[in-house]
Amino acid sequence: MTNTPANEQPLNNSPEQLTLVAQLKRAELFNGRAAMLGIVIVMEGLTGFGIAHQIGLGALVDGYAACRTQFLPFCF
Repeated sequence: MTNTPANEQPLNNSPEQLTLVAQLKRAELFNGRAAMLGIVIVMEGLTGFGIAHQIGLGALVDGYAACRTQFLPFCF
């Protein structure tokens, strides 16, 4: 269901409507990025570990086991 009357086209490609669609796309992109960042911040606050530790890459980030792996050929 839409709020558009049956005899009117939903998008007639006028400059005003194209501008509004572009603004809506930017707003949705910003909202999605803000939501992802918020989830990461909340999870780090609750667990006390960063996102790398939560997905199992904490040792590589810390540098403790990085010297013994094939992923990072140098030591910190």
